[in-house]
Amino acid sequence: MTFRASAPMTDRWDHFDLQIDDGVATLTFSRPDRLNALTFDVYADLRDLLAELPHRDDVRVLVVTGRGRGFCSGGDVDDIIGALQDMGARDLLAFTRMTGAVVQGLREVPQPVIAAVNGVAAGAGAVIALAADFRVLSRSASLRLLFTGVGLSGADMGIAYLLPRMVGLSRATSLLMLGDPLPADEAERIGLAHEVVDDDRLAEAAEQLARRLADGPALAYAATKALLTREQDMSLQAAIEAEALVQALLMTSDDHAEFHRAFTEGRKPRWQGR
Repeated sequence: MTFRASAPMTDRWDHFDLQIDDGVATLTFSRPDRLNALTFDVYADLRDLLAELPHRDDVRVLVVTGRGRGFCSGGDVDDIIGALQDMGARDLLAFTRMTGAVVQGLREVPQPVIAAVNGVAAGAGAVIALAADFRVLSRSASLRLLFTGVGLSGADMGIAYLLPRMVGLSRATSLLMLGDPLPADEAERIGLAHEVVDDDRLAEAAEQLARRLADGPALAYAATKALLTREQDMSLQAAIEAEALVQALLMTSDDHAEFHRAFTEGRKPRWQGR
């Protein structure tokens, strides 16, 4: 990274597993005995990791998955929901803002994010999966937005903003209000899954997609992701101008010049993300 401050990058995360291999970072929720339920510490580590990723040159793709039978069953009933009963308004707001910061981080990191969903993704676990750029689901996986089932608003962590833009207002209303499970095949049918694969192929399919993205034009991917996120609230005129500015900038990039060299030389481009 060209510009670095005094603080070093975090080299160990205590509340999930993180492995980085040839540009692919794999984050694995690691509480399989609790279906990878989230704790305050997991949320905080997620928030902080996502704040670091834009400054890391060794990560070009992030894969999020879970160990064991489930992706993530949401907030831990004992460690979070029980503790919330004793908190005052100030601490409760700090908590809900922290959970929202996780989703904002997933949407704003320049790296593509792949959710490799093994088994259940419920509550906040489903929101994390839906905030990713790509979802690869095992055939036994399911998504369930069950906030109303615990007496809370179905609109949490930004999902009432994201989901209607993904599947339309009517279907989002049903999913957020009723909280029924959404099986993998149905998620694929309504456009929420990039791919559904047999359970024993999930890791392979996620790895193949991650490798394709890691080996691709990172700068172009980052610009595409940023514009997809930001243009949802722009007028057409503003969106066209934003795209014109970004495209003109990328036309000066090393990667665009490398494409032209590769094309004229009859070879594949060697992308550098610059």
